[in-house]
Amino acid sequence: MQLVVARIGRAHGIKGEVTVEVRTDEPELRLAPGAVLATDPASTGPLTIETGRVHSGRLLLRFEGVRDRNAAEALRNTLLIADVDPDELPEEPDEYYDHQLMDLDVVLADGTVIGRITEISHLPSQDLFVVERPDGTEVMIPFVEEIVTEIDLGEQKAVITPPPGLIDDRAEIAGSREEDGA
Repeated sequence: MQLVVARIGRAHGIKGEVTVEVRTDEPELRLAPGAVLATDPASTGPLTIETGRVHSGRLLLRFEGVRDRNAAEALRNTLLIADVDPDELPEEPDEYYDHQLMDLDVVLADGTVIGRITEISHLPSQDLFVVERPDGTEVMIPFVEEIVTEIDLGEQKAVITPPPGLIDDRAEIAGSREEDGA
């Protein structure tokens, strides 16, 4: 199985380093020196990571054969793709890989369907599920244990207990305003 693990950002300095937007929970494993990654577009790869370091909170990588700023800038917006065994599991029992969570149904504790996970956004403070609702709109659900109370991979669902206002329908909100005379 192939998974997008990062997106290359702008060049950093003049020696071929690039900034990287990390899209994996395990950058130390997936983006380590020596890792060979496929790319999208495929014409730019595969790329082999030569060095990596953190600078001002951002991951910087240098790839074999990329020696100057122009070559690094040519890689901008390229997606880095790793081959992952679909049966591989994280070390901790309450951790999940993105591919395990994608397409899970998101439901309330009473079984009410909220939608389906279409993306996981890894932010510095927390991860978010991007959930597509049945009407095509999206809602973002923080992936924290107070809100996501259960992940059931066998049943292909994530059970949530959202705080008030997190998933309220806009139509319901608009309707209540009209009733109030607003």
